[in-house]
Amino acid sequence: MKRIGLLSDTHGHIPKKAYEFFADCNEIWHAGDIGNIETAKELAGIKPLKAVYGNIDGQDIRSFYPLYQEFTCEGVKVLMIHIGGYPGRYTPEARALIDEIKPKLFITGHSHILKVINDPKKNLLHINPGAAGKYGMHQIATLIRFVIDGEDIRDLEIQELPKSEKIL
Repeated sequence: MKRIGLLSDTHGHIPKKAYEFFADCNEIWHAGDIGNIETAKELAGIKPLKAVYGNIDGQDIRSFYPLYQEFTCEGVKVLMIHIGGYPGRYTPEARALIDEIKPKLFITGHSHILKVINDPKKNLLHINPGAAGKYGMHQIATLIRFVIDGEDIRDLEIQELPKSEKIL
């Protein structure tokens, strides 16, 4: 069993509550637009970090984190990419990756809109954690944590925060 902390679109700012909210997590996953390498290092100092780069990330992030990650956590195949769309509106690149990899969990960022959607056509759960940073059109910053236990994804929790709360 693993408890996962998930966030996206920090744009160089980590909410103070992330430390407390992710304290019991085994790993943190970041779905892109990290903002700078210092933010990535800060997150990696909390828990082991898996991340992908986003459209605002510079070469410092892109040289360390890939465009997408495909991995297995417990018994769940995961695909994480920053810009991927959502069920019924996947980007062409994401649709091709989904069809090839066949993940059970598909994670994206970019939209700054928190979404958790089951896609029965692709047999996957899509999660976009919204935006955790202070920049963007979102009014509330969001963090997610959940449990992967064998092949089960469960106990999903959402933390909503004022988007001005930050540490960096």
